[in-house]
Amino acid sequence: MNTLIADIGGTNTRCALTGVNGPERVARYRNAEYPGIRALLAAYLAGLPAAVRPSSATLAVAAPVYSEHVQMTNLGWAFRIDTLRDELQLDSLQVLNDFEAQAYALPALSPRELAQIGAGQIDDGAPKGVLGPGTGLGVATLLPRGKAWLALPGEGGHVTMAAGDAREAGLIQSARERYGHCSAERLISGPGLTLVHDILHGEADVAPEEIGRRMEAGDSAALDSFNTCCKLLGTVAANLALTVGALGGIYVAGGILPRHQERFAASGFRQRFEDKGRYGGYLSRVPTFLVTASEPALAGLWARATAPA
Repeated sequence: MNTLIADIGGTNTRCALTGVNGPERVARYRNAEYPGIRALLAAYLAGLPAAVRPSSATLAVAAPVYSEHVQMTNLGWAFRIDTLRDELQLDSLQVLNDFEAQAYALPALSPRELAQIGAGQIDDGAPKGVLGPGTGLGVATLLPRGKAWLALPGEGGHVTMAAGDAREAGLIQSARERYGHCSAERLISGPGLTLVHDILHGEADVAPEEIGRRMEAGDSAALDSFNTCCKLLGTVAANLALTVGALGGIYVAGGILPRHQERFAASGFRQRFEDKGRYGGYLSRVPTFLVTASEPALAGLWARATAPA
C-alpha cells in the first residue's frame, strides 16, 4: 500500500507516494497559493487515481514536533495531527521535523549526490550531523543504532550566534539591536542573507535570489555577504560536530547552497569549520559535504515510511 510523503517547508512543499525503489508521483507546490496544509495535501490527493490513493502519510514540517499541535516556524500554518489525519481520511499520520527527514536520507545518498568540501574521511560507525539554510536554518543528528539509524530532531538553528572575528561581532550586535536575540537562523538563511547584506552594505530588502544573481555576475558586495553567511555556517557546523561527535560527517543541505556549489566551496566555510583552536585537528578529520540531491527530504521520508516496523 502506498504512503503519502510530503516535505513541507517555509516556502515550498513537495509531495509524493512511496514507490518500490523511492518516491513516485512527485509534485511541487508554492505554499502561498494555499490557505493551509489541509488544502494543499487535499489538492495532491485529489489528483491521484483512486487505485493508488494512500491510507497513511508521513510528513516532514519546518517546525518542532512535540505534541498533537504543530505550529510552522516561518509560515502562518498550524494544525493538529489527529484532526488533519481525520480530515484527509487517513488511517495513520506520522509527522517529523523536516531536518529529521533530511537526516534519515543521509545513508542512502550516493556519491554523485554529495560534494565534499575540504578534507576528512567518514567513520561509518559514528554520528552524522546535517544542517542547512533555506527559509530557516534546520539542524538534526543521525545516530547509529545497530544496523539501523535513529534521527534526533532539534531546533539548533535557534542557538545564539557566535562571532568568529570583530567584524562578525559588529554584525551580530546590529542584529541584536533590531531583534533582541540573534540566533544562527537570523543570519544563516534566505532572510538572513538579506539581513547580512543590509547590515554590511546598507542595501535593505534585497531578495536572496537577487543577491545570488549579483554574486554570480561578479558583484563584490553580494559575494561578501554570501561568504560572510557561509563562514557563520562554518561556525555553527563545527559546533554541531563537536557537540555530537559527528565523525560520520557534517552534511549541508537546504535550498540555497546547491545553486552556488563552487562559490560555497571557496567561501571560507571549511576554513572556519576547522578554526577551533586546540580542536582544529579533531575537526580536520571530520568530512563536510554539500548535499546536491534534488529531493533529499523526500528520500528520508521514503526511508522512514518504508522501514520495517
